[in-house]
Amino acid sequence: MKQHKEFQYVYNKGKNAHSNSVVLFYLPAKGVKRVGFTATKKIGNAVVRNRSKRRFRALFSEFSSYLNDGTYIFVAKVALQETSYLSLQNDFKKVFIKAGALRND
Repeated sequence: MKQHKEFQYVYNKGKNAHSNSVVLFYLPAKGVKRVGFTATKKIGNAVVRNRSKRRFRALFSEFSSYLNDGTYIFVAKVALQETSYLSLQNDFKKVFIKAGALRND
C-alpha cells in the first residue's frame, strides 16, 4: 500500500488495536493480504523510522501465515525504539488477537 487514500480508508473503516509499541489497523477482505507500515516524525529521524518499519516487516512475515486475509496497517509508537524483539513479538500477538486477525484453523 502506498497511496494516502488507501491508508485513510482502512483508518476509517477498519478495526484498531493498541499495545505498548504498535498500533494495528485491520480491515478484513477476501483473497488478498495487503500491508502498510507507518512511522511518524515523532518516532525520530529517518534512520529510526526506517529501522522501525524494517522490524515491522520482519515480524509481519513471521506471522503472515497465521493471519486472515485483509489489509493491515502498522503504526509505530515511541516505545518501539527501546522494545526488545521478544516483547515486540508479544505486542504483535496481542494486537492480532484484539483485532480478530488470527486464523481459527
